[in-house]
Amino acid sequence: MLRALRRLAPASTRDISRATGLPVPIVAALGNELRRRDLLTKERPSRLTTAGLDLVAELGMGLTLDATCTTCEGRELVIPDVLEEAVRRLSDLMESGPAADMSIDQSHCTPETKVRRVLALLAAGALPGGSLLLIGDDDLVSLAVAVVGDVLGSPIVERVTVVDISPEILAYIRKVSAGLGTRVETVEHDLRHPLPAELHSGFDVAMTDPPYTAEGARLFLSRAVEGLRPGPSHSIFFSFGGKSPDEMLEVQREIMALGLVTNGYIRNFNEYRGSGILGGVGFFQHLLTTTSTASHQGDFEGPLYTGDKRTRQREYTCVACDAQLRVGPGARWTSVAALRDEGCPRCGKGPFRPGRLVAADEPTPAPAEATPSPEPELGKATPSPEPELRTPAQTPAAAPAPGPTGGTYGWQRPAPESRAALAERARPYLTRQADEGDLPAIGEFEAEIARISFGEDAVDDPARHASRVGRSMEKSKEGMIVAHRPGGETVGWCWVSINHNQMTGDRYANFRSLAVAPLDNRADVAELLLTEGLEFCLANGITEVVGRVHVGNVPMRTVYRKFGFDPATLTMKLRLPEEDPR
Repeated sequence: MLRALRRLAPASTRDISRATGLPVPIVAALGNELRRRDLLTKERPSRLTTAGLDLVAELGMGLTLDATCTTCEGRELVIPDVLEEAVRRLSDLMESGPAADMSIDQSHCTPETKVRRVLALLAAGALPGGSLLLIGDDDLVSLAVAVVGDVLGSPIVERVTVVDISPEILAYIRKVSAGLGTRVETVEHDLRHPLPAELHSGFDVAMTDPPYTAEGARLFLSRAVEGLRPGPSHSIFFSFGGKSPDEMLEVQREIMALGLVTNGYIRNFNEYRGSGILGGVGFFQHLLTTTSTASHQGDFEGPLYTGDKRTRQREYTCVACDAQLRVGPGARWTSVAALRDEGCPRCGKGPFRPGRLVAADEPTPAPAEATPSPEPELGKATPSPEPELRTPAQTPAAAPAPGPTGGTYGWQRPAPESRAALAERARPYLTRQADEGDLPAIGEFEAEIARISFGEDAVDDPARHASRVGRSMEKSKEGMIVAHRPGGETVGWCWVSINHNQMTGDRYANFRSLAVAPLDNRADVAELLLTEGLEFCLANGITEVVGRVHVGNVPMRTVYRKFGFDPATLTMKLRLPEEDPR
């Protein structure tokens, strides 16, 4: 990690994760330890301090030499300008397509990755022409092939066949591909069973992104082998997430056992949304069949997905009340996401600090008893799973309180003792009204929010965002709140503005921004900011708060949901062709 910091600085947690192959939580934890020892700056993106640079030099790591191609960033392929339209169209298709199912190791690759996979097929000579078999297609590569052909003005493949167990995914592929001019066939099939006879030995090339287990690799690659024409030199393009060397050895053994040989390997080729623990990347491997290639896989029984293979539970501690809770096979909560959604059974809050792994048959601590809270209040903010620079905080809300007319309130002002306890937990950080001196930090927060919401389409120039907020600040600073270290840096930002409905004249609040830098007590600082923002609304007689969120910004959608916001409208977008105004 020190080598990577020396070479890449300034670097985010995700950058270091991708460079080292270490999971994001490990990198974040190591970064915190380095900061405690004054070896890494507290500002993000991270740099080694003078002491850190001295240590690197002492360890003989002072040389900085990076030979990674600055154009392709080591991926070996660059998306040409002519296919930028394909990237935009695929981004739109992802927004309206089926959601990823994390329980079966789904994590959708980015639109850029989809186009790069098509380019890999072209670069290898597998396309244009011929037939392509997709073993599972939650990544919608079939649509990427069709969209690229549509953008280029002619189909680039004669036949695409998708085999998947999800009727939702297959229906979406059929619906979209119908108007794109590429022949796409869909087959609903459970890949635990051999391919239907009509799909055997009929395809020139196959592609798969299987569950990230050795068993998943063997099963999906076996089905790809079943579908390929007999003989050597047929291609299988194989995507997989980063694993430990021992786990990857098992995967490579499965590849060899099928009589396949590696023809190419690109690390960090695939970028994914929602797989933050691995830095959001995975490798891309080009395999070739040989005269020894054969699938000996019949019906498959047994664990297949990552969750299926977990044999141990993990203890989690509720930060709010220190309750000890088990998550995993045989436990009340099979995933920490389920625990977060339900909240601590003792206090109803969170977040939850991970602890040791334990065997599922180890005696479970006495169950925590639910204790009713005398006053509903906001739950603690849950840190983002990818603790990078100033990502929007995810904060659970209190249980809705009954309203005067039978409805519910999503939130109520906390009791004085609860409010004081919140301020104490957020120490040493305080809040105040934002001013012009905060604009550089606010610009960074807003740029990061834009990147999370809009990806490559984001306007991510901090200066532009600072200028925009500055113009609003000239009119009114009310509802602009920052968290800061006394006499020091700005570490958090919340913006709530009061507007009028032009049709009815009613006043309402617009919840515009929330972001907190990664701190040891980041969750408490986020809760304090949100509480002050909502208290600002109450003090101004506001009874309705609204906000907008990009459909792809899952973390912010989670914030809205957990605070009791109800979906009210959906913005639809239609792209029209450009026409000559003459």
